[in-house]
Amino acid sequence: MIKCAIVGATGYAGEVLTELLLKHPNVKIEALYAKIEKSLPISELFPRFHERLNILCNPLNINELNKKADLIFLALPHKISMEIVPDILKRGKKIIDLSADYRLKNFKKYKQYYHADHLDKEHIKEAVYGLPELYRKEIKSSRLIANPGCYPTAAILGLAPLFAKDNLIESDSIIIDAKSGFTGAGRNPIPHFIFSEVNESIKPYKVNIHQHMPEIEQQLGFMSKEEIQITFVPHLIPVDRGIISTMYVNLRRALDMEDLFKLYKEFYKNERFIRLLKENRLPNTKDVVGTNFCDISLNLDAKKKRLIVISAIDNLLKGASGQAVQNMNIMFGFEETTALK
Repeated sequence: MIKCAIVGATGYAGEVLTELLLKHPNVKIEALYAKIEKSLPISELFPRFHERLNILCNPLNINELNKKADLIFLALPHKISMEIVPDILKRGKKIIDLSADYRLKNFKKYKQYYHADHLDKEHIKEAVYGLPELYRKEIKSSRLIANPGCYPTAAILGLAPLFAKDNLIESDSIIIDAKSGFTGAGRNPIPHFIFSEVNESIKPYKVNIHQHMPEIEQQLGFMSKEEIQITFVPHLIPVDRGIISTMYVNLRRALDMEDLFKLYKEFYKNERFIRLLKENRLPNTKDVVGTNFCDISLNLDAKKKRLIVISAIDNLLKGASGQAVQNMNIMFGFEETTALK
């Protein structure tokens, strides 16, 4: 049994993570922490856990945390994890960090997009980007996982096969139109996230300046061995969960659908959570919400040598907590789908 702790247990990702770990036969939840004034039973904060998990959720105590758990999930807002990760690693613990603090290797980019100097440059170098479909081997031996962002997960999984062999697309042609349910913004009491503001409305935001842009560009750049620059437009849509990303790319040479489908099928042939849809089907958030799957479709405009890739995920599962559990399963040698299917 792996003893786990969740820091940030009262956020959307923390709540879903608690639910997943409760279903895991190889895990015991030893401690829960959150930014709260006093300790409260987790079942009082979330009645869904009544008579299922009878432990307290406490204000963070770093010394107590390090004594209680072998693996620590950090489901915290950006810029907080980097303050406590060094001390946790020093105690010989393993970490899966769901924030952005260890995703970007470029410190200048981190400061540009998160408006803060990074406090732990030493451990950024060893952090492994937790996208199993690309980095399974590295995840297995790592002690610090940088769990990917939700938008990057959908985008990178949709585009990765095109970069893995011969760089089939023009690197400056990538346009990503992404739409997310409002849980992606976290459980924050911000006026423009209240029901009356988001209901019956679709709202673009952070056009081409979203903090997930450099994460997508970094990972695609690692695969292509060249600098990648994307156009990225996220939208907030009036649903709780789900992301759908539509990606437009120009092909370097003419390819037909049979070649492209074969390329994707070969790239993802052993992946349990990738569903490549046939030509007459398109991804739908309703088909992935509540699952750890990423659905992908390919749509070719052969005359213009343009490919339209559409991917869909649940932003709280494959885009956050489900992926974190998938990473844990790999790190500890459990069946990768445990608690996720």
